[in-house]
Amino acid sequence: MGEHKNIRLKLARVQKDLSQEQLADAVGVTRQTIGLIEAGNYNPTIRLCIAICRVLGTTLNDIFWEEEE
Repeated sequence: MGEHKNIRLKLARVQKDLSQEQLADAVGVTRQTIGLIEAGNYNPTIRLCIAICRVLGTTLNDIFWEEEE
């Protein structure tokens, strides 16, 4: 793990002017969880992915879909 950093999540969070802690509070997880997702070291549940997308005003495809290489 760790080879697929979630840059799109970080960019969407920063565009909404949210810290990791603020996003974590909004979706009911710890700041460390958001940091791990952004670093590519944690695979969130679909429920958490949906909650994150709702807070950020994005879709699952925008944040979590990985293009095949």
